[in-house]
Amino acid sequence: MARNSSGNRTLDGFDRAILPIVQRDNKTPQRSIGEAVNLSAAAVQRRIAAMEADGVIERNVAIVDARAVAMTITAIVEVTLIDERLPTVDSAKSLFHAAPEVQQCYYVTGGISFVLVIVAPDMVEYEAITRRLFQQNDCVASFRSLIALDRLKTGAEIVIP
Repeated sequence: MARNSSGNRTLDGFDRAILPIVQRDNKTPQRSIGEAVNLSAAAVQRRIAAMEADGVIERNVAIVDARAVAMTITAIVEVTLIDERLPTVDSAKSLFHAAPEVQQCYYVTGGISFVLVIVAPDMVEYEAITRRLFQQNDCVASFRSLIALDRLKTGAEIVIP
């Protein structure tokens, strides 16, 4: 297995062919993956295990349909902090990371501090979340909620060059 100058695993053509398949469905049988990429099932298994060990594959998860579990509100929230000092930013990162309702959290540039994706069962619960995470948080100067009308595309697949 080759490594680049940063010590990270260098992906070869086989790894790059395997990754889109397991991103779509990580339960795809290794035999089927092997047939698709011209490797044995054992070679596929070794490569997947190596990519997991090296952190290329971070987790194996199930994607749950939010509507199936009655999480009908999806909000994209822009959060502006009172300042960008490390203690303020670190405090916000910690709070947002620990909140189970926060599905995604990005620390960003461009006039706002964070963009969050939050799911909730209804507007009453969403308001309670905003009170806890933003209104009662001394680090937050302001926030703006964008409520999704429809989920056109969601996913975690990364394009593999």
